[in-house]
Amino acid sequence: MEQNNRKAWLYLLPALVLLGGFLVYPLIDVLIYSFEEGFNFASQTYFGVGLYNYQYVLRDPYFLQALKNTFLLVLITVPVSTGLALLISLGLSSIRPLRQLYQTIYFLPYVTNTLAVGLVFMVLFQKTEYTDGLINLMLSWFGGGPVDFIDGPYWAKLFVLCFYTVWVVLPFKILVLTSALASVNQDYYKAARVDGTSRLRTFTRITLPMISPMIVYLVITGFIGAFKAYSDAVALFGTDLNAAGMNTIVGYVYDMLYGASGGYPSYASAAAILLFLIVLTITCVNLLVSRRQVQG
Repeated sequence: MEQNNRKAWLYLLPALVLLGGFLVYPLIDVLIYSFEEGFNFASQTYFGVGLYNYQYVLRDPYFLQALKNTFLLVLITVPVSTGLALLISLGLSSIRPLRQLYQTIYFLPYVTNTLAVGLVFMVLFQKTEYTDGLINLMLSWFGGGPVDFIDGPYWAKLFVLCFYTVWVVLPFKILVLTSALASVNQDYYKAARVDGTSRLRTFTRITLPMISPMIVYLVITGFIGAFKAYSDAVALFGTDLNAAGMNTIVGYVYDMLYGASGGYPSYASAAAILLFLIVLTITCVNLLVSRRQVQG
């Protein structure tokens, strides 16, 4: 038994080394930087240790705006994308002819470059001196006025960002849920049909409980992915996200390191640790709530 344990640890050693070198050590390093006040990366010097970096970040209007944008993005896109993916997956599961073709079509946006999709969205939504864009043209058919979704009001820019994020993450969720629906034992459905159970009751009593672990997985990974959003906003609004008012927490960290106002690794580290704590807290809450629901 002891020899087997040694072999197991030996097999796990490469993975543990990689996790320690590329995950645990950087996290500890960033945590140390976050408490070093006035840290200079070139000279590796600082003038004090304390909580000033966190105080500065939590009072910085750019960080507060990025925090607001990120939370709104998470609260809107995660439930909307998961719900849409479930509806589309149910539709695909009920279609026998050309099912694989439809699955391929829905999966195409996932393998398309993020920036390329962002450029397409800019063409669709951006209002220029030459054209109002395809979306504004469609709005005019229903009597709506032109809206500048890229450089206009905050709600319009947030709508485009959420729409774009849902579009990008939807294919993966459809793929996962379609596979989950296909793995449900068909004997349950046959028994439900024999008993004359309605489709709604079959869905709530059989389908939903059977695929609930996959839904929980998608919700948790969706929260984590949405909190790390940055490339989506850059693809739509350019690199100066603070000027557009659409920065995210990850974008704020990048700006503090390399942006026009960069050169402040201590502030960037403090913001990164705050992001880590937010994601960790929400993930733990989701796990506790979802575990009770799945077991119930």
